[in-house]
Amino acid sequence: MLETAKNVLQIEADAILALKSRLNGDFSRAVEIILACQGKVVVTGMGKSGLICQKIAATMASTGTPTFFLHPAEGIHGDLGMLAKGDVVVAISNSGETEEVCRILPVIKRMGLPLVSMSGNPKSTLAIAGDVHLDISVAEEACPLGLAPTASTTATLAMGDALAVALLVERGFKAEDFALFHPGGALGKKLLLRVEDLMHTGKDIPLVAPQTLLRDALFEITSKKLGVTGIVDADNNLVGVFTDGDLRRIMEKGLESLQMPISEVMTRSPKRILRRNLAAKALQIMESHSITSLFVFDDEDGTVPVGVVHLHDLLKSGVV
Repeated sequence: MLETAKNVLQIEADAILALKSRLNGDFSRAVEIILACQGKVVVTGMGKSGLICQKIAATMASTGTPTFFLHPAEGIHGDLGMLAKGDVVVAISNSGETEEVCRILPVIKRMGLPLVSMSGNPKSTLAIAGDVHLDISVAEEACPLGLAPTASTTATLAMGDALAVALLVERGFKAEDFALFHPGGALGKKLLLRVEDLMHTGKDIPLVAPQTLLRDALFEITSKKLGVTGIVDADNNLVGVFTDGDLRRIMEKGLESLQMPISEVMTRSPKRILRRNLAAKALQIMESHSITSLFVFDDEDGTVPVGVVHLHDLLKSGVV
């Protein structure tokens, strides 16, 4: 069983590597055709190739190339109405003679849509019909019967990935762009959520004056439920912070410590963050300094806090 599995992986790996030698001006032309597309990229294929087409379409769509999958059998029964002027069609068939795919070629041509064909036979009907053809042929299938599409579908998927990534690079697509299409995922949250989306503002910011006795400052820490309070001067400039962790350390010295002004025990020059910064950056600062909260400012030179963000806020948002 292990030898069979190893043989399958080797055959499929060889099939992918063989594609490298076939990457030439045709591949570059295919990328240029898709980049010039004024509408949508429509990927179509039947059977196992159709399943691969769906994955290729999904990858392109999530990396900056508006793309959808068209089932060719449904296409000849009305779904060709999805096609519009300005679209580009990517048609895939290992044999290049799949009936359902070939039957929609005249419509594609009649509409004047550019056609990128991918097949394992450069002399097939599909290959000849394409404005550009990508050769995805394989020396052998991993299936010992030579029947189940295995190496051929793997090679097709790899060629589709090569197209998608080449397009991504040419478009200058960035991680932030990717996140826009994945707002529900962890990556989207890390790249889209900003500190200002999560911070506590206004009366919810725990603040006391420097002369406030520690015992009185505890009410502010407790009532705001963030385990911290900022210390601000008469002009609301932040001059220090005091946390519940600081309190535990102070209490070890005795209850008389509660009579001290908070300015004598506060942490000066506290860590800070800007409201426009990504929430992920706030998490990085907290982790690197072993703290659980950050006061937020409008700009680098700001001294008046506009908010405070706590580790729990990041946890609830899914950034962590």
